[in-house]
Amino acid sequence: MSDTREKPAKRRGRPPKAAPVVKEAVVEAVAAAPVVERPSMRPDMRAADPRAAAARRAAEIRGHIGSLDEGTDEFYVDPSVVPDGWTYEWKRKTVLGQEDPAYQVHLARTGWEPVPTNAHPEMMPGQGNFPNVERKGMALMMRPASITDEVREIENRKARQQVRVKEQQLNSAPDGQFERNNKDAPLAKIKKSFEAIPVPKD
Repeated sequence: MSDTREKPAKRRGRPPKAAPVVKEAVVEAVAAAPVVERPSMRPDMRAADPRAAAARRAAEIRGHIGSLDEGTDEFYVDPSVVPDGWTYEWKRKTVLGQEDPAYQVHLARTGWEPVPTNAHPEMMPGQGNFPNVERKGMALMMRPASITDEVREIENRKARQQVRVKEQQLNSAPDGQFERNNKDAPLAKIKKSFEAIPVPKD
């Protein structure tokens, strides 16, 4: 028995695209989402109170340079900021923009190491990459106070030994002469004093 029903004619070409289906739940979720305001990418150029901002900046500048008097010692380090058990000293970093590697090795061998900027940020500008505290070719360095005391004692002992040797040379007779064993003969008088070394202005 044959099927006498008519089959629908096939349509030539591409099938039509289905219309996009938008679910009502998605639309409602988007409408209910909170609106997040994007922060402004441009900073506020106009300060709320210019006088207060100027006072804050002036305080920061005074913290870096101290008093504006020309007689201020640029290399003064307040002893209260030095950690207990350590010694701070300024050491030569560069001369006419050039470093002395041999001197840097000597400093390292004697225990000196640079003071990092994060230990005293008030000594260096806030902007810029400054890992260590430096100023006008000098670097602030630190080492244990016990090592500093031992080195100073050695240097003082050497200095006293040099003075004793010179005294013996002055009070002894040169080779080929009689010894100075006359009790009435006055010994060489040596005056010991300490004076500041003059520092050239230029």
